[in-house]
Amino acid sequence: MVRIRTLLHRYPELSFEEYKTSETIRSVLNSWGIEYDFPYVKTGILARLSGKRNGRTVALRADMDALPISEPEDRKIHSLNNGVMHACGHDIHMTALLGAIRILKDLCDSLRGQLLFIFQPGEEKIPGGARLMLEEGIFSRFKPDLIIAQHVLPSMETGKAGFRPGMYMASSDEIYLTVTGKGGHGAMPEQINDPVLMTSHILISLQQEINRKTPRHTPTVISFGKVIADGAVNVIPNQVRVEGTFRTMDESYRKQAHEMIRKIAKGIAESMGGSCEIEIRKGYPVLINDEKVTSLARNYAIDLLGSDHIEELERRMTAEDFAWFANAYPATMFRLGIKPPDALDETPLHTPEFAADESALKTGASLLSYLAIRFLNEEAF
Repeated sequence: MVRIRTLLHRYPELSFEEYKTSETIRSVLNSWGIEYDFPYVKTGILARLSGKRNGRTVALRADMDALPISEPEDRKIHSLNNGVMHACGHDIHMTALLGAIRILKDLCDSLRGQLLFIFQPGEEKIPGGARLMLEEGIFSRFKPDLIIAQHVLPSMETGKAGFRPGMYMASSDEIYLTVTGKGGHGAMPEQINDPVLMTSHILISLQQEINRKTPRHTPTVISFGKVIADGAVNVIPNQVRVEGTFRTMDESYRKQAHEMIRKIAKGIAESMGGSCEIEIRKGYPVLINDEKVTSLARNYAIDLLGSDHIEELERRMTAEDFAWFANAYPATMFRLGIKPPDALDETPLHTPEFAADESALKTGASLLSYLAIRFLNEEAF
């Protein structure tokens, strides 16, 4: 697994461009004699194993894409693709799933039912590879009774896993604003209609109104990370472009908030003599872990790892396109600890500092394969 992970980590690829990554995975599957269907969404793979007896179908999923981040070159193992890095741990996800396949292949004769293994492209980019794989009919021949995924968690120690039934991760939408006014000399405000000033009013009002109007006990976030006013110290531009994100855990309120964002942004710009074009790109839905599947998975994980190695997860405002699978089938996503026991600080996801303890691969592969076996044999599910 370490050898495979090293290869995947050295050649990361961006969303929907995972050609070498997919080739590497298929090469491993071929060498082990594993059947698979390819491609889905250009690079995606659906591998499968069948037990000797009939039974239910359990699917395990890993995502394949990396992020547009430059990894420090002073590391023993670092990205050889400039400006691209596995800074979200997807190389760990893929490798652990391959490890689980190797384990389960050796046990196939004692199993009943069927196992599906999803290697999914494009988790980091809307509309998300999970949705596109579903639209391409990935389960048209083999329909899973449940789907399981894992995701690394830098704050959790290696050897541990975390679970949370029910609502777990937020929906995620992208907001694009184009505020137009009349630019000019910064020293002559009476002659211009300042879109920079309009934009500042819009951003403050959106923060205030969204926070004030959100229903109680509904986690919600609106943030803007990109504002481009391409003027100069004394030049006000004609236009300002803004990009941000809106996240919530209430699908009904999500629709209301979209209308509120449009109304506020457009209204403020027009009241100040300008205009605002609003585009909201709807992203991933709320990730809801199936209550029964997650509770059973947690109990099975305790059997394997011990109760002192299982943690209860907090809700997160980050998003996951695994939610598309969870919307369609009973599903659960658990967290895998990757922090060395002697480490003082975690290495955050989506940063150049991110690093994973490779010994977590043992826990990841073991837990995925163990959960698959237990669910295949679970009579009460």
